[in-house]
Amino acid sequence: MLELLEKAFLTGLGAISISQKKGEEIIAEFREKYKASEEEGKAFLEKIQKMASESREKLSEAAEEEVRKAIEKLGAVPMEDFHKLEKRVVALEKKLKG
Repeated sequence: MLELLEKAFLTGLGAISISQKKGEEIIAEFREKYKASEEEGKAFLEKIQKMASESREKLSEAAEEEVRKAIEKLGAVPMEDFHKLEKRVVALEKKLKG
C-alpha cells in the first residue's frame, strides 16, 4: 500500500513539473508568434496555471480513489468507521454495567 501512495505522489509531482514546463514553453511561443504584450502573456499564464491546478485536483482525486480501493482489497476499515464502532462498544458496555 505504501508503494501505491508513493507512486501516486510521484505521478502528481511529475504532472506538476510537466505542466509548469509546458506552460512556460507555450507562453514563450505565444508571445513570439503573436507579438503579445506582457499583460496578455500574464493572462495566458494564469489560464494555463488554472488548467494545471484543475488537472492536479483531478489527479489527486483519482489517487485517493485508488488508495480507497486498495484499502478495501486489503480488508482494512477506515478510521472513521472504526471510531464509530468504538463509540458504540463503549456505550453498550456502559449499558451492560449500569
